[in-house]
Order: sequence, then C-alpha cells, then structure tokens
Amino acid sequence: MAAPVTASGAPAREKRNRERIRPSWRGWLLRLLLTAASGYVFYLSFAPRPLWWLAPLAFAGFGLALRGRRLWGGLGYGFVFGLAMYLPLLIWLQDFLGADFGPWPWLALSATLAAYLGVGGALCTLVARLPGAPAWMALVIIATETPRTWWPLGGFPWGRVAFSQPEGAFLSLASIGGAPLVGFAVVLSGFGLAALLTRLNRPRHTLIAPAAATLVPVLAGLAAWPTIATAAEGGTLTVATVQGNAPNVGLALLNESATLRTNHLRQSEQLAAEIRAGAQPEPDLVIWPETATDSFGRADPVLNQAVADLGAPTLVGARFRPPGGQAQNVEIVWDPQTGPGARYAKQQLVPFAEFVPARAIAEWVTPFVDDTSDMLPGSAPSVLDVAGTRVATPICYEIAYDYVSRDAVDYGAQLIVLPTNNAWFGKSEMSYQQLAMARLRAVEHSRAVVVSATSGVSAMIAPDGTITASTSEFTAASLVGRVPLRDTTTLSDRLGAWTEYGLVSAALAGVLIGLGYGRRTRRASADDTRATGAE
Repeated sequence: MAAPVTASGAPAREKRNRERIRPSWRGWLLRLLLTAASGYVFYLSFAPRPLWWLAPLAFAGFGLALRGRRLWGGLGYGFVFGLAMYLPLLIWLQDFLGADFGPWPWLALSATLAAYLGVGGALCTLVARLPGAPAWMALVIIATETPRTWWPLGGFPWGRVAFSQPEGAFLSLASIGGAPLVGFAVVLSGFGLAALLTRLNRPRHTLIAPAAATLVPVLAGLAAWPTIATAAEGGTLTVATVQGNAPNVGLALLNESATLRTNHLRQSEQLAAEIRAGAQPEPDLVIWPETATDSFGRADPVLNQAVADLGAPTLVGARFRPPGGQAQNVEIVWDPQTGPGARYAKQQLVPFAEFVPARAIAEWVTPFVDDTSDMLPGSAPSVLDVAGTRVATPICYEIAYDYVSRDAVDYGAQLIVLPTNNAWFGKSEMSYQQLAMARLRAVEHSRAVVVSATSGVSAMIAPDGTITASTSEFTAASLVGRVPLRDTTTLSDRLGAWTEYGLVSAALAGVLIGLGYGRRTRRASADDTRATGAE
C-alpha cells in the first residue's frame, strides 16, 4: 500500500512548489505597480531636478520586483520599468514634432529603448542566483547601454544611468571610469539595497555582502571627490557665448535660418558694444551656437564685420553648404582679421534630423522626409586650434557619446566647448538633460565646459561639474567668464573604452555562468524529484 501513497505524494509536492513559484494575480499586480513606480522614480532622478539619489532607490524597487522571477517575467518587468522612465523623459519629442505627427514617434522610440531594459531584466534573472548577485545584475543593466548607443538607426544614448548623476556622491567616479563606471555604481547600490531589504530577518552574517554592495559604491564616490582638481594648469581663457535666441516653433524652425542668423548678429553687436563700454571684459574667444548661420564656402562680409567688432577669434556654428557639395554641421574658426579658417564637422549625426536612415520605410510615417537631405558626417576628431588653445568642440548630440570628447582630449584639448541648438524642443527638460551630460563630461575629462546654445541653456561649467554661470531659455543673452585650461588626463581618459569593454565582458561572463548554474540546479532538482518518487 505504500507505493500508491508515495506516487500520489510526489505530484502533490510538485504542485505545491509550482503554486509557491507562480504568483497570484494580486502579487503580479503589486509587482507591476512597483516596477512602474520604480521606473518613474528613475525618471525623476534626471535633470532639471537635483534628485540624483533617487536613481539607486529606483533600482532597489526594480530589484525587489525581479526577485524570484524567471526569464519571461524579467523581460516584462524590465520593459515596464523602461517604459515608465522613457515616456516622461522623452516627452520633449512632442514639442519637436508637434500635433501633426501624433504620439507615434515618441511612443516608438520610448518602447524601443525600454526593450533594452526588458532584455536587461530578463538576463538579470539568470545571474540573480549567483553569489554576489547585485554586482552581476548591475553589470547586465549597464551592458545593455552599449548596444543601444549604436543600434538601431545609429543608436540613441539618451537616458543612460550616468546622465542622472550631474552632481552627488557618484559623479566623481566619472574621472576613474567615465559614464559606464558611474552607471554601474548607481545600479549596484540600488540592487544591493534590494538584496539587503530581503534579508533583514536573516542572520546578521548574511547581511554583509548586500550591505557592502549598497554602501561601497557611495563611499568610493565620496572618497574620490578630493582627487577632483579644478585649478588652471595651462593658464586661463576669457570666453564669451552668444545666445541670440530663436522662435519657439518646433519643427518649423527648419524655415527660420535667416531669423537665427539675424538674432545672433544682433546679440553679437550688443556684446561688442558692452565690451567697448567696459561693461564686459575683452574675451579671448567667442562662441556662437550650433547652426546659428548658413555658410556657403565664400566670403561673408557681414559675419566678418561682426567678428571684427568682437575683436576675438570666434567659433561659428554653421550649416556649411559648399558649392555642389553635401551639407555639413560644422564649427568654423573665424578670425577677426583673416575670416573663416579651420572647421570641425559633426561626426555623430542625429537620425531623422540630419540624416534619414531606412529612408524608404521612413517615408511611410514621416512626411517631411522628401524635404530632408542627408548631411555628410565628419571623420576627424572634434578638436580645433583657436585663440592659442586646443579646444574640443563636440556639437550638440555628440556630448551623449563617450568617444567624441574622449578622442578630443586624447588629441590635447584643454577646454571643451559645446555648441548646441535645442530651440527645436521648446521649453522642455531636454536642454537641462543635455546640460547634465556636459557636467558629467567635465568631471570625466577634468576640463571646463562652455555650453553655447541658440535659445538656452548656455552655461559655464567648472572641471568639477559645478555650473558657475548660466542663461535662461528663450532669451537673448551673453555670458563672459574666465575658464581654466587643463592638461592632466584622468584615469578615465587613459583607460578609454576599456572600462566599458570590461564591464560588458564581465556581464556576458555572468550570463554564461548563470545559464550553466541554472542547468545544474534544474538537473539537481530533477534528480531529487526522481529520488523522492522512488522512495
């Protein structure tokens, strides 16, 4: 009589185990709400709010939602987490495109980026069983940022974890390992906190590892702050920005190039008058923002006179249209005596704005494609020699890409200048999100950064990421100030992309180990079940 009882007992035990693993609909709903709330909290950590400390708390909530989940559950929760973050973060796309296009481009881009976090959530479930799980999970999340920087359609690095940290405890780590290390530290601290919360009722010795994962990244960031130097090493430069302002018309700004030029000529005239009157110091270098004028590769007497009146070499942001050639987005060195000289052409063009990928498909959903010709990307590093100084000149969108500023510093740039045109995006958070990236780059490369925007926010940033002066949005204004020139390269500069490659390699190794560990666990469970059934 014993055999039938045992035979029926094993399936009953398996059924109870499945019931424990399979959450009730209430538990599923609570996890879903926790995930969505955590994603929105992550969004709140981004500029213009100075709430950098919300980012690790967001990943703590995400880590709790992933606890005990399997692959497909992790995929779904990761996607929801990403969607709850990207939808509000990228709402400025609606200001750009306007009502004519509807919400579809905004929704599609948000969903595409959220899918990367979905994959990250799925892979987290594979490494969550490993010793030191918070570190493996953090590696996986940061590893997903690398492919989305390049794919699809040229990639879109907006919303990287590190870009939520323009100030606070973690920022100093940018000088050691750049944006990848900052992001890893934030996520590790969050996942460590999640693990710590789940073990509060366990023996004290089991709390050591998750407590270390929570606190060590914060303490490491605080310990690195004394190494962040701001003093001039190669002298100082008096720099002026010209913010001419632009009409707040979104996509219709395509037809306002004459207005942009007129506004910046007018503001240059105003700045020149203030310099002559002694109200502003004489600058060594003047910066016009991105695409503030058109340049056709020939004489421009009006611009020549404007620069001569300023009395200083000027970096002019222009849409360069050579006769018979392909247009480029450039910064031109304009000398007060000799006129236009060397120029840098933007390497990392903006999809659907400066070039149209998959044009045949894009024509189905974007009616302005026929009126948009592809610009020609540059191939040289973003460095220009001007005012006796080698200057890095990443243009607008390029500040989101690690390699652009890093290559320029490797070529000896002592100062970073960021010309940008964010007037397309209205009075949204976009300009402040980009400003946060510039602050991160300042610490990453130990360089002052000068942001020159058409309509704001223009700013001067010290090498420790501090904003020393800034303008408002949609105003005509100028900034004049002294900035330090620095020669020291940070450990982040010397390591270059190897920090990122190392983190990605470690994440891949963790996933492979997790797959092997999962197979062994399932095999052992199956053997145990068969042994129990045979008793």
